[in-house]
Amino acid sequence: MKKRLNLTTYIILGLILGIVVGYFVNANTAKPGDFADIMSLITTMFLRLIKMIIAPLVFSTLVVGIAKMGNVNEVGRIGGKAVGWFIMASLISLTLGLVMVNIFRPGDAMHALLPASDAIVPGIATTSLSWLGFITHLIPTSIVDGMARNEILQIVFFSVFFGIAAAAVGERSKVVVDAIDGVAHIMLKVTGYVMYFAPIAVFAAVSGVVAKNGLAVLGTYGVFMAEFYFSILILWLVLIFIGFLFLKKRVLGLLRELRMPTILAFSTASSEAAFPKTLEGLERFGVKNRIASFVLPLGYSFNLDGSMMYCTFATVFIAQAYGIELSLGTQITMMIVLMFTSKGMAGVPRASLVVIAATLAQFNIPEAGLLLLLGVDHFLDMARSATNVIGNGLATAVVSKWEGELGEHVEGDLANQKLPE
Repeated sequence: MKKRLNLTTYIILGLILGIVVGYFVNANTAKPGDFADIMSLITTMFLRLIKMIIAPLVFSTLVVGIAKMGNVNEVGRIGGKAVGWFIMASLISLTLGLVMVNIFRPGDAMHALLPASDAIVPGIATTSLSWLGFITHLIPTSIVDGMARNEILQIVFFSVFFGIAAAAVGERSKVVVDAIDGVAHIMLKVTGYVMYFAPIAVFAAVSGVVAKNGLAVLGTYGVFMAEFYFSILILWLVLIFIGFLFLKKRVLGLLRELRMPTILAFSTASSEAAFPKTLEGLERFGVKNRIASFVLPLGYSFNLDGSMMYCTFATVFIAQAYGIELSLGTQITMMIVLMFTSKGMAGVPRASLVVIAATLAQFNIPEAGLLLLLGVDHFLDMARSATNVIGNGLATAVVSKWEGELGEHVEGDLANQKLPE
């Protein structure tokens, strides 16, 4: 317990120190961009270390979990309950985003900063995301290719088939399943090693962004950002309250376990960076390995609550900035569209902006409005990423509770323990 608390403390210190150093560099150096580039290299190295872990960790834990289930019906039942929660959480996130942006109307204050409606948005694809394209993307042409690109949804798809087949083979697959179980324990130990670099990565990420953009960008968009963060806080309270209805007072213990991965996701603006520690924290909380390793990867593909709330909030914000009034019916239609297109955002670079761009095009809102977001998108992404961790942690714990298999909260290093079945 002490080690985890210390690591969390170091991450918070790295966050604070990063803001201070970044501000100093921005205010006192002629080329703060050079410092930002160096810091970006450190952040990139850490995120690549995390990505190095994810494919083997997801594959090994998921295969072992499903193989131990030994029942296709159980896989379907757990998957159905998870999808039910995801749909409910998605509707709440999207609806709350619409409600809050209509209450605050942050776009009304942005008329003076509007880019030309035909301005080009750098690095953001504005083609529509199709449901057919998502289904096609779901099935890997090669699992090696899917793992090489860290396509979590494709890895989950293959792992489910592999795990079910291993369970069907029975005793003859025991050697393979035991070997993969060993890989899972090794990857948890590797995760522990990588996390020692987390405070440095957090410092580099925050100091680089502040050095490059300065704190002035926060002042320009201060009201907009404050309103979005307040809306995110409301979403947290709603999700935690729903979690409390199922988990009762144990929800507080779950939040303690999710504290460190949430801070890590916030600091690095990457929920992917927090995946290994989120999985470990859920298993310490008492979620069986076969459930955690199945539901959590699904959540990373289907249950990005913070990102979905941002999609409705930002899309209507841009419409308000251009003086485009959207009727209630249009906004509800937009929410339904986002309900489906947002499910394909996993693994897409700058995914939220891509989804927003596609939505703007469908509703004849100038895509150039995305330029209003680019300067502060990193800071907004910090809140989105942290929310995704909270949402997926709650989803996994609740599904485990529904299954009647939520065990006792235990402490210790999971890499040195037998994973709970």
